[in-house]
Amino acid sequence: MPNIHPTAIVEEGASLADDVKIGAYAFVSKDTILKSGVEVMQGAQIYGVTKVGEDTKICPYAVIGMPPQDIGYKPEDDVRVEIGRNVMIREFVTINAGTKKGGGVTRIGNNCFIMIYCHIAHDCQVGNNVIMANNATLAGHVHIGSFTVIGGMTPIHQFVHIGEGVMIGGASAISQDIPPFCLAEGNRAVVRGLNSVGLKRRFERDDITAIQGAYKQLFRSENAIKETAAKLLASETNEKVLQMCNFIMESTRGIPFERKNNGQ
Repeated sequence: MPNIHPTAIVEEGASLADDVKIGAYAFVSKDTILKSGVEVMQGAQIYGVTKVGEDTKICPYAVIGMPPQDIGYKPEDDVRVEIGRNVMIREFVTINAGTKKGGGVTRIGNNCFIMIYCHIAHDCQVGNNVIMANNATLAGHVHIGSFTVIGGMTPIHQFVHIGEGVMIGGASAISQDIPPFCLAEGNRAVVRGLNSVGLKRRFERDDITAIQGAYKQLFRSENAIKETAAKLLASETNEKVLQMCNFIMESTRGIPFERKNNGQ
């Protein structure tokens, strides 16, 4: 049977695996699903239709599944939160449910580490192995690629897409799309180079060399970045380079960079 503290409130109808732990004064709604190994610590609160994957830890006073901060939301809307496996959600994190117009789901992938006071707004899609440092804030409809690290005190504007394997410097402000494998920082943030540490941790030398070559063409050429990306798509075969170029071609908010400050 689940280990539920006598002061916790678990509404009838909630689905809890046998080894779930619920701490003192925690709240779990009737539409919540908690998989094996989940721990909801003291004072944490889970509302609405929320699914939490195996071995995820929700630390004290985090609030998950509250209605979206969107003036178009109606209580009868079918909206929810889905959180993956082995996610660490630290103290005072807030994760809001999706909106009807945004697809209805706010989704967090597997193996993420979301630090104190982070906010993930409605309809955000966060990939696997993402790290959000203290006070990082995602506005609505933001997409974060897997293996991305977001520095502390960093807000990200609504509808922005961040590619896979990106590093965002602390205290940056992101208002445009950041392509995969890049490093961005500043207020407003611009692409400064490649996430070299992240590349070395994950990829073989051939892929890294191909990404470095593509980066130079994309961000140092005098041609428009989408023009260069289109040429690379027609000539390149490396999957990681194609991933970068497709991201750039599909960007709707633009790619922020200054050629004179690109040192990689």
